[in-house]
Amino acid sequence: QVQLAESGGGLVQSGGSLRLSCAVSGITDSRYSAGWFRQAPGKEREGIASINGVGSLIFADSVEGRFTISRDAVTLYLQMNSLKPEDTAMYYCAADTRWRYLPASLRSQDFRYWGQGTQVTVSS
Repeated sequence: QVQLAESGGGLVQSGGSLRLSCAVSGITDSRYSAGWFRQAPGKEREGIASINGVGSLIFADSVEGRFTISRDAVTLYLQMNSLKPEDTAMYYCAADTRWRYLPASLRSQDFRYWGQGTQVTVSS
């Protein structure tokens, strides 16, 4: 059974940094595809960063140059720098093993497994 669990969220001032972690269990092949999504109140879920099975990356324009994504066999990371109040949202990690060699994707429908989310709040 695949399970994902996020941690590292919290309250940070504008301009600060946070590092989110997502513990991944139940996936035996480290070449899984993974992504980070976020959802602010009243808004749709947004894909912000993704990595495919061979390390290809993609970022949303809203976070390009400020956020980075990385992973090892058991943990997915999201390093967030230069945070802004508009980055305030619930952040979710997601993973899939079906399309590891296709280009990285920011579409939620491309990910089968999801975590429960961790809240990030950026104060101005």
